[in-house]
Amino acid sequence: MARLPIRIYPDPVLRVRCVEVETFDEEIATLVADMKETMIAAPGIGLAAPQIGVESRIALVDLSVGEEESEFYVLINPEITSGEGEGVEAEGCLSIPDFTEKVTRPTQVSVTYQDLHGERHTLQADGWLARAICHELDHLDGVLFVDHLKGLRRERAKRALRRLIREQES
Repeated sequence: MARLPIRIYPDPVLRVRCVEVETFDEEIATLVADMKETMIAAPGIGLAAPQIGVESRIALVDLSVGEEESEFYVLINPEITSGEGEGVEAEGCLSIPDFTEKVTRPTQVSVTYQDLHGERHTLQADGWLARAICHELDHLDGVLFVDHLKGLRRERAKRALRRLIREQES
């Protein structure tokens, strides 16, 4: 396993709509293992493939940050099939360091996905798990959590993103 560099805004890969995984092989298993190590080391509760420069529809979520294997989810080719409720909580992102803001998300979601063997599953998630899944799946479509902000929160995010651009250029 290897820790991979996390791409930081404004890296263009963060704005790419990722392609579906078609081959479920050792290469995908190794990528997921590397992503897991990278996510836990960050530390983070989620990581999507574009955040490490891979344009594939793979997302990991682990609310326990590596403490509970039962809370670790590998979502390949995921799709949210339904969402209910509405909650506002602070979010951050490994690709937008040192910035958090309150984001409105569904409080319950149903997501279909494939596992490492290509088998289809459905997951019912609520609370923080639903929020984390929504956040990571947004990455697979080139959407960042700051894109959901409005008004003063959006202006605050724009300032933070401009700061990141300056830091990346220097």
